[in-house]
Amino acid sequence: MKLVKLIKLNNLQYNLNRDPEVYRRPVNQEFRLQALLNGSGSAKARFEAEGKVLGEATVNLPGTFECKFSYDTAGTRVGKLVIEGNGETFRQNIRIDVTEHAWIG
Repeated sequence: MKLVKLIKLNNLQYNLNRDPEVYRRPVNQEFRLQALLNGSGSAKARFEAEGKVLGEATVNLPGTFECKFSYDTAGTRVGKLVIEGNGETFRQNIRIDVTEHAWIG
């Protein structure tokens, strides 16, 4: 059984092949990252970007790691999600796109 069942960004399943437009948020709007975890015992989860820890928790398994964050400047960042539990280490880069303004149209 895999430790990480599902990764969600802004309530959508995270998929590298999906158009990144669906995950974008404007400046100062909150992003929501979730990792749905399997297994027993506990797992340590951490999400960081640009050298800053945006969320860190110990999760009782099965359970969900959740982290909310926003940025006050536009740009593309790459966050690192690391989850350790059940003798397994899961790593995933998450692309975070912040736009200057909300899309109008």
